[in-house]
Amino acid sequence: MESITTLTITLDEADQRLDRVLAERFPDRSRASLQKLVGAGQVLLNEATVSKRSAVAAGDVVQLTWPETVEGRIVPEHLPLDVVFEDDAVLALNKPPGLVVHPGAGRDDGTLVHRLVAYCPAIAQCGDPMRPGIVHRLDLDTSGIMVVAKTEQARLNLIRSFSERCAEKAYLAILGGKAVDQTVSTLIGRHRVNRKKMAVVERGGRPAVSHLEVLEVTRPASLVRVRIETGRTHQIRVHCKHIGHPVVGDTLYGRPEPAAPRQMLHALRLIIPHPLSGTPLRLRAPLPDDLLGVCDTLELSCRSVEN
Repeated sequence: MESITTLTITLDEADQRLDRVLAERFPDRSRASLQKLVGAGQVLLNEATVSKRSAVAAGDVVQLTWPETVEGRIVPEHLPLDVVFEDDAVLALNKPPGLVVHPGAGRDDGTLVHRLVAYCPAIAQCGDPMRPGIVHRLDLDTSGIMVVAKTEQARLNLIRSFSERCAEKAYLAILGGKAVDQTVSTLIGRHRVNRKKMAVVERGGRPAVSHLEVLEVTRPASLVRVRIETGRTHQIRVHCKHIGHPVVGDTLYGRPEPAAPRQMLHALRLIIPHPLSGTPLRLRAPLPDDLLGVCDTLELSCRSVEN
C-alpha cells in the first residue's frame, strides 16, 4: 500500500534544488532513488509535478508518494532495545553489532526499525515509512550510540543539526599497527570497481574529515579515539585504511583477524542539540564485551576511555 509524506520548505532550504533538499530530509535514501521518485511523478511541489532540478522557495509544500515496496509495512518485532535516554521527542540507544538499522536489499525484517516501532508505535508515523525516526545510522557491525526521533518535528531538527555539523561524534576503534595522532582530510566516493565499498578519491567525492587520537599502542595494534566532522559512508573505515592502519576485524577494508568477531569500531559519544529545547544532549554508549575482549587479547587497556 502506498504511503504519503508531506513537508514544508523552510527558509534555510529556500533556493536549493528539490533533489538536494530531499536528500537532506531523507538521509537514508540515496539521491538517485529520490530523483527516480521525482521523475516518476511521485513528488509534487505545490500540487504540481516538477523536475529534480526545480528550485524550491520557503513555504512550498512537497508531497511524496512512496510506492508499495516488497518489504510492505514495518511489522513490529518485540525484541530488546538497550535504551540509554528517552523523552517525548527522542530516544537514544546502544546499537549492538550485527543489527541492521533499517530494511534494504535482501533484508525485510529483523532490523532496528522493527524493534523501534514495537517499542514506540508512534515512531512509525515519523518520516520515511520504511526508515521511521531514523536520522543517522551505523554500519551493520559497528556498535554504539544512536539517536532516533519520536516526532516529525524532532526528526527535522535532528537532521538539520547533523547536516549543519552541530553534532559532535566520537568513536573508539582498534587499529592494526602503531598509529599516531593525526587529522585525515580527503574526498570520499564510491569505489571504482567494488560498488559496495567507498574509497579516497581525487575528484568527484564528498569532503570527509576525521581526527585520530591515539590512547594506547601495543606491538600489534592501537586503541584510538576518532572524532568525525562529517558522516560519510564508511568514513572511519576508509580513512583508517588510507593511512595504513585498517580497523581490526574489518574484512571489507582490511583483513580477517582471528581475535575479532567483527570490525572493532564503536560509536562512543554523541553530543547534539536537543531537537526541541536546543540544550546539549550528551549521550554515551558503554563499551561492548567483544571489543573489551579484543582489547584484552591485544594487551590494550581501556582504562583511558571514559564511560
